[in-house]
Amino acid sequence: MTLLFHLTFFVYILATVFYLVYFANQKEAVRTVARTVLIGAGLLHTANFVALYIVMRHTPITNMHEAVSFFAWSITWGFLAFRWRYRVKNFGTFVSVLVTILMAIAAASSQEIAPLPPALRSNWLPIHASIAIIADAFLAMGFCGGIMYLLQENEIKAKHFGIFYERLPSLEALDNLNHHCLTVGFPLLTVGIITGSIWAKQAWGTYWQWDPKETWSLITWFIYAALLHLRFTLGWRRRRAAIISIIGFGAALFTLWGVSYLLGGVHSYAG
Repeated sequence: MTLLFHLTFFVYILATVFYLVYFANQKEAVRTVARTVLIGAGLLHTANFVALYIVMRHTPITNMHEAVSFFAWSITWGFLAFRWRYRVKNFGTFVSVLVTILMAIAAASSQEIAPLPPALRSNWLPIHASIAIIADAFLAMGFCGGIMYLLQENEIKAKHFGIFYERLPSLEALDNLNHHCLTVGFPLLTVGIITGSIWAKQAWGTYWQWDPKETWSLITWFIYAALLHLRFTLGWRRRRAAIISIIGFGAALFTLWGVSYLLGGVHSYAG
C-alpha cells in the first residue's frame, strides 16, 4: 500500500507538471493530457483507500497521513466533478499544485497502521470525518479561486497585462467560482460540525467540550458564515470575498492539522 501511495503521488506530480506546461503554452492538447493524468491519479488514489480499508477494516481517515491524503483525494474529485458543470480557465493548474503539496505533506507523515482507538470505533467515523474533509476540499477550491482573483486584479490595477491577465478568467468569473465553492462547502462544514457533536454525545456524554479542534472548527464556521452573510446583506463580493476565503481556508487548515501539533486535545491525530 505504501508503494501504491507513492505511485499515486508520482502521478499527481506528473499531472501538475502537465498543467504547469499548459499554463505556459496554452495548448489544448497539453490540457487534455493533464486532465487525463489527473483522472488517473484520482483513480489510483481511490484504489489506495480501498486497499487500506480492506486491510484496516475501518475508514482510513484516523491519522495525519490518512486525513491529508483524503483531503487531497477530495479536492481532486471535487475539481473533476466541478469541471462537468463549470469551466474556469487554468483553474486546474492551481488545484493540481495544491493537491501535490498536500500529497507531499501526507508522504512526510507517518504511514504506520495502528489499532483504532476505542473512541473512534463508531459508525460516525466515516460520516463525520469524510463530510468535514470534503467540506474543506470545496473551501480549498475557493481558496485557489481567491488567489487567482487577487493575481488577476493586481495586474488589472497595475495596468500591466502580463502572464496572469492572459491566462486567468475575468474577475466576475472568479467571484462566481468563489461563491459556488462557498455555497457547497459551507453547508457541508455545518453538517460536519453537527455530526461531530452527535458523535461526541455518544462517545463522551456531551455535545461540546470546547476541545481545541472543536473550537477552531467553530471559528472556521463563523468566518465562512460571516462571508456568506456579508455577501447577501452588504454585497461583499470580489476582492473582500477573495481575501476572506483565503483567511477562512487558513483557519480550516489549522483546524485540520495545526491544532493536532500545536494544541493537542482529544481530536488530535495519532501521526
